[in-house]
Order: sequence, then structure tokens, then C-alpha cells
Amino acid sequence: MAGIHITDIEAAINHWRAKNPSPDGVSLPPELRALAEVYGAMVYFKQDFADEFTLPLEAAEAWQDWYASTPDTPCIAICSTSQGDETCKGCGRSFEEVQLWTEMTPGEKRTVWHRITAEGTSWRFNRYAERAAEDRQWAKQAAEAQMPLSLFLKPSA
Repeated sequence: MAGIHITDIEAAINHWRAKNPSPDGVSLPPELRALAEVYGAMVYFKQDFADEFTLPLEAAEAWQDWYASTPDTPCIAICSTSQGDETCKGCGRSFEEVQLWTEMTPGEKRTVWHRITAEGTSWRFNRYAERAAEDRQWAKQAAEAQMPLSLFLKPSA
């Protein structure tokens, strides 16, 4: 099932805890409350995924804010699917996932991210982990400055 994994809801909660902390240490800002209600229901009903299309509006908007702070694609610019591999050695996505990536919903993309992270076998997680970490650093700086990532990338030699 494509959807939002409970660990993504947790990450969104932590994102909002840092972004908009409780003013008194007790009350929750609206974004945190909305995400906490979804998280609580998932725990209660023992669900690993939430349907991205039925989230309450406030929770969906809060999750989207967190989602916008994450890298869009697991690509590390080493694509073996273009050379005939069924699964990319660089990012771990299938040929179909690579081809349809731009058409996928955020929930579908996060489902793929969750799977490839759990597998941890692609080069993005071992052989070229530093490349993936560097990409995250540049993406984070661009997001914090609210500027296009291209302005932060080093010129290639």
C-alpha cells in the first residue's frame, strides 16, 4: 500500500517540534496536534501506513511542510537501469519507479524511500553514502535559505 509510513509521521512531528515549539511546554501548536492525532490513531489501530488522501487537512498540510524539507529523489546520479538493470545499483529503485517518479504522489515516493532505506543495499547507503549525505547538506541549506538548489551546487570542474 502506498501511503505515509508511521516513521514519516514521527519525522513530521519532530520537524514541527523544532519549527514551532510549545510556548509553555504543555500545549501543542495546531500542526503538532493534527499530526499527533493521526499518529495516535495509527498506534491505537496498529497501522503502519496512513492514507495520504484521507488525512485531515491540517495534518496533511503539516506533513507536506515536512515533506518539502526532504530530498525529492533518492538518485545519486549513478543510474544502472539505463544500462539494463531491473533495479538501480545507485538508488535502489526499480526501472519502473525511476521512469514514473515524476508522476508519483508524495505518499508513493515516501513508500519507495521507506523500502530502499529498509533494504539499505543500494550504493546510496554504502559505497556512495558520502555523495548522498553531501546532496542532503546542499538541499538543506537551499531549503533553509528558500533558494533554488542550483544556486548552492558547486560548479563542476
